[in-house]
Amino acid sequence: MTDNKMKVRIVPMTADHLDDVARLEQICFSRPWSRRMLAEELENQCAAFLVALEPETDKVIGYAGLLVMADEGYITNVAVFPEYRRRGVAEQIIQVFCDFAQGNHLAFLTLEVRPSNAPAISLYNSFGFEEVGRRKNYYDLPREDALILTRYFLYEEDMK
Repeated sequence: MTDNKMKVRIVPMTADHLDDVARLEQICFSRPWSRRMLAEELENQCAAFLVALEPETDKVIGYAGLLVMADEGYITNVAVFPEYRRRGVAEQIIQVFCDFAQGNHLAFLTLEVRPSNAPAISLYNSFGFEEVGRRKNYYDLPREDALILTRYFLYEEDMK
C-alpha cells in the first residue's frame, strides 16, 4: 500500500450500520437504495453486505454488496464517502469479495458500472474484471449505458 492508502476494518453490515449506509447511498447514487431496502438485504440469505470501518472510530466509510446464486456472484453497489476515496477502501472490499469467490468456487463475479466512472473501471480492471457487455440506457440521472464487467475464476478441477 502506498502512503495515501488506509487500512480499514471490513465487517458484515448490521442494523447498526443502516443509517450511515443509507446516507452514503444518498451521496453516491442518483437512484439510491432506501434504508428499508438495505434492511431487507440483511435478511436475504443470498446476500453479503460488507461495511468498511475507519479503524480508530468504527465510522462507516464505505460499503458494498454481493448477491450469490448457485456459483455466480453479482456485486451490487460499491460506495465510499467522497473524503475517503482513492485511499484503497473499495479495493479492500473488492479483495474480500474476490477471496470469497475463490474460496467458495464461484464461476465468476460480475457488476455494472457507468462508462464515465473511470476510477471504478480502473479498480475493477486491476482485479481482472473485463468488459463482457453493455446494457443500453441502464442508468438515468444522467442517462447512460452500463458496462458489464466480469471476472471469471478457473479452478484446477476445471482444467482436467
